[in-house]
Order: sequence, then C-alpha cells, then structure tokens
Amino acid sequence: MSTIVSPRRNAEPNEEIEARLQAQIEPFDSFWEAPEDIEKGYSSFHKFYEHNYLQYIPRQKDARILVTSCGPGYFVNLLSKSGYTDVLGIDSDASKVRWAETKGLNCRVARAFTFLASNRQPFDVIFVEQEINHLTKEEVREFLELCRRNLGDSGILIVHSLNGANPITGAEALAQNFDHFYTLTEYSLRQLLESCGFGDVRVVPLNLYVFYSNPLNYVALSIHALTSLICSLYFRLYGKTNRIFSKKIAAICRRKD
Repeated sequence: MSTIVSPRRNAEPNEEIEARLQAQIEPFDSFWEAPEDIEKGYSSFHKFYEHNYLQYIPRQKDARILVTSCGPGYFVNLLSKSGYTDVLGIDSDASKVRWAETKGLNCRVARAFTFLASNRQPFDVIFVEQEINHLTKEEVREFLELCRRNLGDSGILIVHSLNGANPITGAEALAQNFDHFYTLTEYSLRQLLESCGFGDVRVVPLNLYVFYSNPLNYVALSIHALTSLICSLYFRLYGKTNRIFSKKIAAICRRKD
C-alpha cells in the first residue's frame, strides 16, 4: 500500500513544488480543451459554463472566487459578465493569460500548487477544471488538501473529471493525453472528495449540447438520453447502479471542518 503524501508547510521552495509532480509534459494546470479560434471560445464556452456551472456559484456578487486552469479566462469572463466582482483566474501558460488580459479580465500567470501553498486569503469558491486527471493519486490528494485549506468555512469546491463510466469515451479519454493517470466515475469522485475533507458532495453530468439554437443539439441530446438508458440497464445486469454516463462529470462540494 502506497504512502499518501501529506502537504508540507514551507517544506520546499516554490519552484520545487511543481518540479516534483509527475505531470511533466507541460505544467499540468495548462491542459484545457478549446477551439483553435480562441476568440470564438469566449462565446461558445460562455454558454457551456453558464449552463453547467453558474447555478452552483453563490448568489452573493462579492463572493471571492478562484478559477484554476483559467486559460484565456472563459469562466472568469462569464463570472465577470454575471456581476461577480472578486474573481481571480490563474494559469501557468503566459500566452493564454495574455488573451485574458486583453479582455480586461483579472487573470495572472501562476502555478496552482505554488499559488495555493502560499495564499493566505481564503476563497468562497475554488473552481478546478482540468487538474485531477493529470495528477497521480497521491498528488491529487495533496492538491485537494491545498484547495480545502484555501476555502473559507463551508467554502465551495467545484471539480471536473473525465467519466470512466462512459462506455464509448471512457477508455479513450484515459489514453487521449499521455499524462492522464486515471478516470473517475460518480462513485470514485465522491469517494475521493469525501476522503479529502469535503462534504455535501453532489456529482452531476456535464452537458456538451448547450447550443439550443442548433437543432442538431436536440438530436444529440436524444441519442445521449437513449444511450444512457441502455447503459444503465446493462450496468444493472452486472450489479452496478451507475446513473451518469456523460463524457465528463463535475462535483460540487463544501469544505468540512
């Protein structure tokens, strides 16, 4: 049984925190899927984030929100346009952050582990989109503990993961990037978060077909609903009760003291 690496306070110089991570192809918090036309992404990702995530953000417009792997600031842009006044995005890729800066968005170049290890002002919400599948199991527990420390009382953590229960994309998603270490399901994602000190864990499917002006999205939604029903029946034949078969899943949870 492997030993879990516990977060260490001021145990390493900041540059060494990221250097020891297994995700060495590029800084792990720079992985994100986006259209080649980055400018177009500000409208397309606006719809995706608005439909899938905005409902879980506190209504208080002065809530202090951190967005990791912010890329060009798509989610930061949505939050700003929705009236939130204290939003910070961080990403290790300076070229992506420059796009956010041209939009006047509050994004800066920073690596997630290093930033979280040194931050002293708690957040009400931390939004984590790409990190956890790019970290080993030991590293993801360390990362989530850093997130927990950086949340205020009952602060909200929102995380994203590839869904290993999807019978079509689950295996491919694991192999898609060389430094994907694992996928998660609604059950294992909940287990992970609860073991790292989070409660009220809610796992939800992420809807990719949010462009309702395009009739093909209704066709895709219908096919997905039928496929999910069939998958659910097959899983039950094997004694499994999985309910979520979307390509990606998200979890919304709260810091538990």
